[in-house]
Amino acid sequence: METKSQTKKSTTQKIESSEFREFFIDQLKDIYWAEKALHKALPKLMKASTSKKLAKAFEKHTKETEEQIGMVEQVFEMMGKKAQAKKCEAMEGLLNEATSVIEDTETDTYTRDAGLILAAQKVEHYEIASYGTLVIFAKHMGENQVAKLLQKILDNEKKTDVTLTEVAEGYVNERAAME
Repeated sequence: METKSQTKKSTTQKIESSEFREFFIDQLKDIYWAEKALHKALPKLMKASTSKKLAKAFEKHTKETEEQIGMVEQVFEMMGKKAQAKKCEAMEGLLNEATSVIEDTETDTYTRDAGLILAAQKVEHYEIASYGTLVIFAKHMGENQVAKLLQKILDNEKKTDVTLTEVAEGYVNERAAME
C-alpha cells in the first residue's frame, strides 16, 4: 500500500506530462492574451476618466499590467514553453463592455467614472478567478515556483480591486448619484 507522500509524488509525476499540464498551459496562453489586451485598453479608460484619482489608478494599473505580462512570460519559461497568446473571449467581451460604458455615458461625468469602475472591477474579478485557479493548478503539478509567481500577480490583482472600490465608495458613486 502506498503512503500519502508516495501517492502525491506519483500523482505529481503523472500531472507533469498529462492533459492537465497542457490545459494549464492553454489557460496561461489565455490570461497572457488577456493581460496584453488589457494593457492596450487601460490608457483609453484613463483618458475617459473624469476623476483624477481614477485616472491615476488606471495609470498605475497600466504599469502593473506591463509587469504582470513579464511575469507571465517568466511562467512560460519556467514551464519550458515559449510565451504564446491565445485569444481570450472573456476578456475581449469585458473590454468591449468598457468601451460601451464610454460610448453610452457623457464625457466628464461621474456616472461615466462609476461605469468605468464597474467595468474595471469585472476585469479584475475575471483575473482574480483565473490567477487563483492557476495558482492551485501549479501547486498540484508540483510547480511551486510557478505558483509563487502567479500568487504575486493574484495579490496585485486583489489590491487593484480594493483600490477601485475605494475610489468608487470614496466619492465617485455618491457624485454619480447626484448627477
